[in-house]
Amino acid sequence: MPYKVGLYTLVLFVSWWNHALPQSPPLPTPPTYSRALETALRAELFDGSNYSTLQRPDKKVDVRLSLTLLTVNELNIKDQVLSISGYLSVTWSDDRLSWKDTTSTSQDYSSINFLFSTEEHVWTPAIIVENSVEDISVISDSKIPMRITWDGRIHWNPTGIYKVVCESDITYYPLDTQTCSIKISTWGYTQGEIQLQLDNQKTFDTSFYNENGEWDLYSATGVKSSDRSRGGESYSSLTFTLTLRRKPEFHIINTIFPMILMAFLIPMVYKLPPESGEKMGYCLTVLLAYAVYLSLISDNIPSTSKNICYLSVYLCLTLAYSTISVTIVSCILNAYAQGEKKVTGCINSICCCIRSKRVADKNHVTYYGDHRRMRIEEFPPDYDSETNVISYREYSKILDKIFFVVYIVIITITTAVFLILLLIHFYSIEERSS
Repeated sequence: MPYKVGLYTLVLFVSWWNHALPQSPPLPTPPTYSRALETALRAELFDGSNYSTLQRPDKKVDVRLSLTLLTVNELNIKDQVLSISGYLSVTWSDDRLSWKDTTSTSQDYSSINFLFSTEEHVWTPAIIVENSVEDISVISDSKIPMRITWDGRIHWNPTGIYKVVCESDITYYPLDTQTCSIKISTWGYTQGEIQLQLDNQKTFDTSFYNENGEWDLYSATGVKSSDRSRGGESYSSLTFTLTLRRKPEFHIINTIFPMILMAFLIPMVYKLPPESGEKMGYCLTVLLAYAVYLSLISDNIPSTSKNICYLSVYLCLTLAYSTISVTIVSCILNAYAQGEKKVTGCINSICCCIRSKRVADKNHVTYYGDHRRMRIEEFPPDYDSETNVISYREYSKILDKIFFVVYIVIITITTAVFLILLLIHFYSIEERSS
């Protein structure tokens, strides 16, 4: 019983003590979001006496960048210019625009998660596209809003059409692959004042990329490049690189296929009989067609000596073959014009060797048991090479047959080597990308 009385007394004492102590006031509830509250926050943050757009947030500002590619507008390999559409994602911190610490502001703004402003009211890093071919100026657009979060983090996404220098490699044109770079650098602020860094999440974003009709995008990467030195000062720099491969279908149908067909028209001149009178006209027509084709190809590739285009080499070789063919056809027509006049002894000996093998192949076959074996002899026993001298007309026909075979072999080998070089390069890019 005394134990219960003591416990009851202790409970009454604790209850009386809690009521006797002074009660702390309840925590104030933060005001809900309203336009008036945001206006008050803007007035407090952007007060002219506390904030200046000419003063950077800190002694050294870390600026993170990434590039989002929307489309490749054009890659002109003759002018060596790449045009793309996209936007930069630029992020940095400015603690002067933070309202997370309620003790540093006149009232509680925690119900406001972010603000929007423009570069007219907020300090922005001065960055340029260093290898631009149109306008080398600080990236700026006063109409693009900036998102300012409650902890002073600023997100800015300036858009643009960027035209940059792209040194073209025309070796494998028209099945070529080009690698182009967009170089971003600070301007005015040195490396010790602004340090450009790549965004850790996405350095080169292609999730919104729209395909180009002429070029396939094979890779897009961003790297921290070596700092640029201007006027004895180092400036922070980033490099975004694109690898583009030309789509082959159009140029296979409209460039390579007609060119190869025209090459095989050259030997056909030796199948035309001299009596037709079209032998020289046909030969000159093929020659002029290749000369026109070479000029068209030259108009589409840059005038550079760093790389030699295999297509131009192939066209030059075929043009040379056609030029030599004109000379050969002239000699053949001249020989045919001599009529039944007998050829000289040297020419006759060469032709007799050729004819002897043909005669032996056709007429002199010896059978040994069940096996059929060819036996090559110079001439039949009754053949006299001194009295049977061929005429110039027969000589011209022999030349036609010889040079037809020679040109077919040469053009086939040249074309095969040209195609193998292009195809090896074309499929090696696919293997590296996979």
